[in-house]
Amino acid sequence: MLKPLLKNVLVAVNGSEASMHASMYGILLAKQLHVNLKAVFVVDTATLKQLTMTKLFVADESESYETNLVADGEHYLQYIIDLAKQKGVQVETELRKGAVWSEIIACADEFYADLILIGGREINAYDSMRRNVVSASRGEIISGAHCSVMVVRKPGLEQIFKQA
Repeated sequence: MLKPLLKNVLVAVNGSEASMHASMYGILLAKQLHVNLKAVFVVDTATLKQLTMTKLFVADESESYETNLVADGEHYLQYIIDLAKQKGVQVETELRKGAVWSEIIACADEFYADLILIGGREINAYDSMRRNVVSASRGEIISGAHCSVMVVRKPGLEQIFKQA
């Protein structure tokens, strides 16, 4: 008998609309294919350390920003849990700290992921520095992952999700 191609799917979440679409896509995959789903949010402490070392942030600002990012991450992960419950899907969540790309790859390895889902590029990205960090992380994930990586670009996904 042929072994299933997908058993464990990891979704990389950063709070962007694109990553929420990737999460919805993952939930639909889990519902249709009965795969294990995990969502991970990484607080980018590597970039915070660089900003502190270059004196763009003082230590207190960095700590405050990190605290806010942790709260944001918890909020986004809870939102994904709520979305999954709407569709009768179980989702495991994890909040990590470090360099985004390396933490996502490590999480995928620990979860024995067969597929990593990431959101596509935001056309209306509000901040060029954030866009550059996200793009660099996305490229590192694609080139460094030990499993397949899918960039989710599905027009009308929110409507499909509502109907599923």
